[in-house]
Amino acid sequence: MRAVVLALTVALVVPEFALDKTYVYKYEALLLGGLPHEGLARAGIKVSSKVLLSAVTEHTFLMKLMDPLLHEYAGIWPKDPFVPATKLTSALAAQLQIPIKFEYANGVVGKVFAPAGVSPTVMNLHRGILNILQLNLKKTQNIYELQEAGVQGVCRTHYVINEDPKANHIIVTKSKDLSHCQEKIIKDIGLAYTEKVKSLIETATYNYIMKPAAAGVLIAEATVEEVHQFSPLKTQTLAFVEIEKTPVVPIKADYLARGSLQYEFATEILQTPIELMKISDAPAQIIEILKHLVANNVAMVHDDAPLKFVQLIQLLRVATLENIEAIWAQFKDKPVYRRWLLDALPAVGTPVIVKLFKEKFLAGELTIPEFIQALVVALQMVTADLETIQLTSLALHEKIATIPALREVIMLGYGSMIAKHCVAVPTCPAELLGPIHEIAAEAISKNDIPEITLALKVLGNAGHPASLKPIMKLLPGLRTAATSLPLRIQVDAILALRNIAKKEPKLVQPVALQLVLDRALHPEVRMVACIVLFEAKPSVALISSLAGALKLETNMHVASFAYSHIKSLTRITAPDMAAVAGAANVAIKLMSRKLDRLSFRFSRALQLDFYYTPLMVGAAGSAYMINDAATILPRAVVAKARAYLAGAAADVLEIGVRTEGLQEALLQSPAADESVDRITKIKRTLRALANWKALPTNQPLASAYIKLFGQEVAFVNVDKTIVTGPKPRELLKAALKALQEGIALQYAKPLLMVEVRRILPTAIGVPMELSLYTAAVAFASVNVQATITPPLPEEIETMTLEQLKKTDVQLQAEARPSVALQTFAVMGVNTALIQAAVMARGKIRTIAPGKVAARADILKGNHKVEALPVEVPEHIADVSFETLAVVRNIEEPTAERIVPLVPELAMQNAQTPADYSSSEIPDQAALRSATPFHKTLCLAVPYIEIKGCIEVHSHNAAFIRNDPLFYIIGQHSARASVARAEGPAVERLELEVQVGPRAAERLLKQISLIDEETPEGKAFLLKLREILETEDKNVRVSSESSSSSRIISSSSSSSMSSSRMTEVRTWDYMAPHGASKAVSSGSTASSFEKIQKQAKFLGNAVPPVFAVIARAVRVDHKLLGYQLAAYFDKPNARVQLVVSSIAENDNLKICADGAVLSKHKVTARVAWGPECQQYAVIAKAEAGVLGEFPAARLEVEWERLPIIVTTYAKKLSKHIPMAAFKAGFRLERVSNADKEIELTAALPSQRSLNVIARIPEMTLSRMDIPLPIALKGEIFKKVGGGDMSPLSKTTHPHPPGIAPLSTMTSYMSKDQWNFISQFMTHVILIW
Repeated sequence: MRAVVLALTVALVVPEFALDKTYVYKYEALLLGGLPHEGLARAGIKVSSKVLLSAVTEHTFLMKLMDPLLHEYAGIWPKDPFVPATKLTSALAAQLQIPIKFEYANGVVGKVFAPAGVSPTVMNLHRGILNILQLNLKKTQNIYELQEAGVQGVCRTHYVINEDPKANHIIVTKSKDLSHCQEKIIKDIGLAYTEKVKSLIETATYNYIMKPAAAGVLIAEATVEEVHQFSPLKTQTLAFVEIEKTPVVPIKADYLARGSLQYEFATEILQTPIELMKISDAPAQIIEILKHLVANNVAMVHDDAPLKFVQLIQLLRVATLENIEAIWAQFKDKPVYRRWLLDALPAVGTPVIVKLFKEKFLAGELTIPEFIQALVVALQMVTADLETIQLTSLALHEKIATIPALREVIMLGYGSMIAKHCVAVPTCPAELLGPIHEIAAEAISKNDIPEITLALKVLGNAGHPASLKPIMKLLPGLRTAATSLPLRIQVDAILALRNIAKKEPKLVQPVALQLVLDRALHPEVRMVACIVLFEAKPSVALISSLAGALKLETNMHVASFAYSHIKSLTRITAPDMAAVAGAANVAIKLMSRKLDRLSFRFSRALQLDFYYTPLMVGAAGSAYMINDAATILPRAVVAKARAYLAGAAADVLEIGVRTEGLQEALLQSPAADESVDRITKIKRTLRALANWKALPTNQPLASAYIKLFGQEVAFVNVDKTIVTGPKPRELLKAALKALQEGIALQYAKPLLMVEVRRILPTAIGVPMELSLYTAAVAFASVNVQATITPPLPEEIETMTLEQLKKTDVQLQAEARPSVALQTFAVMGVNTALIQAAVMARGKIRTIAPGKVAARADILKGNHKVEALPVEVPEHIADVSFETLAVVRNIEEPTAERIVPLVPELAMQNAQTPADYSSSEIPDQAALRSATPFHKTLCLAVPYIEIKGCIEVHSHNAAFIRNDPLFYIIGQHSARASVARAEGPAVERLELEVQVGPRAAERLLKQISLIDEETPEGKAFLLKLREILETEDKNVRVSSESSSSSRIISSSSSSSMSSSRMTEVRTWDYMAPHGASKAVSSGSTASSFEKIQKQAKFLGNAVPPVFAVIARAVRVDHKLLGYQLAAYFDKPNARVQLVVSSIAENDNLKICADGAVLSKHKVTARVAWGPECQQYAVIAKAEAGVLGEFPAARLEVEWERLPIIVTTYAKKLSKHIPMAAFKAGFRLERVSNADKEIELTAALPSQRSLNVIARIPEMTLSRMDIPLPIALKGEIFKKVGGGDMSPLSKTTHPHPPGIAPLSTMTSYMSKDQWNFISQFMTHVILIW
């Protein structure tokens, strides 16, 4: 016997099935989804049966299943048992026990035959068993590799044959690498525009124990284990039981050819994995769901609206064209039903729908906006086959050719469908692009610029390598004819190469590099070519060549753009860009570091990304800004977002804007003069932009485009026709007329935002699916009614501007916007008969009702807005996320079992991840369960008596492993609610603004300020001082109790800081700031005090310019709220704002007082507290020159601040030394003024800034700080002109590079100073 075994290892023969025998095997298959940790829920199915194999002829066999049984599993692994799916097994028993016929020769399974009564799903289960019998055994080799056919396609297979002499059998191990297949069986939906980044781990291992038999070998036992990354575990066992004499007999029916061993997709393509629907009468079910959606989304969006919308789409996919046309005919005249249908039909994604839309539009049943909206979605969702591509020939229809926007949508969709078709059929013919090539050639011959642009965008969407030659005819530098074309055509031609570069990078790389290095081309063309070059993922040699050429680059925009692009690529971590990142790291060393210091006025590229390798998820963002040396506006701005998921990547969104028309207008204006200063240039630019009407009508001012998943779906050219639309006055009149008539609107907008599916067969013969669905429904109910006095004339066009000014408009509006969103991520089995999967389900629902009343009396200058009570639901926002194990079958659709992935069983010994030092938690903790986190936070808003609450619940599996994935799985929810708090009810909230002389009349409480010189004022101040001194004494007592510990920590901190700043040189020329007070500061303060003494409260001398009252009107009529009054003293250029409480016996006030003292000095004082006497801050700002340099200075002094401010300021000051050290500032410990901060900045050159900051106890300074933009030299010319007069002097010491403040003079024009002074006044007052 040993000799026989040894012979078999050298010359193994095929498995034997004798003609006169029936071989009985025990078969079991298991597919189980979920994480492989005990104590967590899992979902799956199990198939068990006896398998009878009987030979009919030498190469034809019959296989029959006996006593088949299907089991379901949804429970806590491993304690919960499998549950027999009795009803489903009974329903399938007749099919399962029908014998099938198959060809089998030399261990290879050939054709498969079965009666028509055997469904595709059952046939695939049989294929899973036959797949075990597939053995390509060679007679002369023990270890070998080949491409072997199987259920999952033709894949790389590795064989190892070993001998076990003791057991007298042969062990055959077969390993399949499912990620390397010549023909892989897979179905992708919604992934046509994705790029493969990294292959998932997919492998199947077959182990056979084979025993010698009379004429060959007998398969005694076979086990199969299949592993997919992020997917369920799949196992099979086939064990020999016995040999029977009774042969398997086929049934009396025609055995039809049913394909080969390879899996055949059935109805799972039409079955969404998030819910199992039993479709018996599709038209009736469609109508039922339509009525449900219409009836339950009236006042607000219903919770289940997104799921119902997905169900509607699924039913429409099953329905025939005749069914859909009948439903359309029934509901097309009902607006609400019509809108729901028009939103659902485009997402069906079948050629039937595109044909339907085409017929209905040509028949006049669809409006142009409806048709455009439907096509934009339908052409992206539809399955791209030759029939569908031919449907887009409707772009040539005479009715559509006259509508440019509609034609553009169809043409762009044509390119997208070709791109999708070529993904499914890599050998797609170039003839598909023939019509577009002809259109492009004709447009070039006629110099039809819009048509050339459209053709390039279509070719860019298609991304077919055959389009490279037509596109190159339009590239500058490569063809002489292209140089005469507008710049935007050249740019569009380069951008059309981007999708080609993804397929054939080697074809695009040399073209893009040649364009980048051609200095004769426009800089924008070269920079756009740089974008294309790096998207083509060049090699290290190409990037190094570019880096070497940039050493001699004369155009700083091109140099800055390329350098910043290469530098940002060095930080990329995504796997698809790893080689490019490595090459960029090499190339950046060859480039000059001076390019790193170029300012932001030069063109820039930026790329950022994040990638988490264990979960294979990530995100990336790119931004490109192409500037022009001659103008201040960027020529182009592009932003792109990219996403990574499960080994695939996609450019989710891209938006680009170009300003070519505006650029030409600026270049033809004096704004392009480089000799003028920046302020003059800005003025000229604004003046040039105001003259845009002088441009030709056919020349676009700007253009923009939007791309979804790398496909351009829309673009727009902004020209004079668009800008010169209806005049604002006409629009206002139309709006008033609509308001007077009243607006009542209820509108729902559903959207299938994401549908991404990957269906792949398993060795068992059951399809496994990874999918992501996101659906949302937005609903708004709006009611607006206006009362206009006097009423508008019947012919509103005759209304004059004076009549409009005298109009009193009262408006009342109520709106209830609501949004419901549901997202599902599913992994598991999805068939028309049974679903067993692990699911992550997220829900968001928000409702934000509001009711307002407004009045605008233009003549009287009174404007009022009221927020009125409105009924709110229990929760205005509800967010939830949960992970579940789900199993359901078609025979018991209502008996689905749903188990949370993380069971909510709070064990007393549950531990947190922090209890373990490593990321792995010991096995004994596996059966524990985490304690859920639950917390409710509430906050009551005073005065308006409204209480808001947020309730948070979280329960995850982090107790098993300290890993982001385990923090995600579980159940998480957050709910927000708003309700009336305890206290008197609030009738309404009011905000009223009164402008003009009537402002004083609208004030609800007389405003007055205490005069310190009067007896009443002195008594008030004395009482306030006593209160403040008591408060200070309490603070000192509490602080002294911990002074010793503070001293210890302070000394250790001081020693650490001094050791870290050994290189910081002591500024021996810096005297303490408190040694003397600046003359300029003194003069500023005295002049401001002099103005204040003239009238401390301007309200005693002048009426308020405007008044603002904000209050809550309660049922008890108690006044609550605040009022603001603004006063202006024009002779002294002084502004005063007073905010006071309108509540009785509340003297809290905020007083802001500011004045422009001269054309280069401004000061302000902000005080608050009782009668504005408790706290005060004074801010002073001035600008001029410091020695020979332009400079500015800001001083902030305070008399008293709230304790909370000083407490946090002291804590913050401890971190200043280290922050200053890291920021490059020098620090000197000096005794500056205790209650003053001073910041001085000077410009020693056009590209640098000197800064010195004095704060209590320390002085910070830094010299030669580089500026992001270079300032124009006109400022320095004025400084050195010698026509300056001294303004003020200071005894402050000064840092190097800043001369003493002996001649501080103005260097700006009067108008500029007036503008800056007023602006600074407003900023300080607001602060």
